[in-house]
Amino acid sequence: MTSTAHPDPGTPLLPDDGQQVGTVAKFFRALGDPTRLRLLEFLLDGEHSVSDCVAHVGLAQGRVSTHLACLADCGYVQARREGRWCYYRVTDPRVADLVTLARSLAADNCTALATCERIDGPQSTQTGM
Repeated sequence: MTSTAHPDPGTPLLPDDGQQVGTVAKFFRALGDPTRLRLLEFLLDGEHSVSDCVAHVGLAQGRVSTHLACLADCGYVQARREGRWCYYRVTDPRVADLVTLARSLAADNCTALATCERIDGPQSTQTGM
């Protein structure tokens, strides 16, 4: 994983503009679904068909396609059509860095995350959008 220099303590991490902060929040909401995270992690090792993705997450094809479309719309993955088949892949290597960092931070904060009652647990969003 590449390291990024930390900004000066006085430098805000988020833009001051409310709309830009909303975009950053949307960025995290797109990653806030367990199914989308599983799909994204699955796609890190290479291109996969929708059928492969369905088999990996064990959900209905329509639901998986909706999650993949969300990831594509948000720029995390790219779709490629070949006849009647559609294949998805991660196109930006920073996505792998992001997933790796998120796993590391979650592991380091596992106890706090497990006891946090302000954010719904994975079971409430496991199959939803």
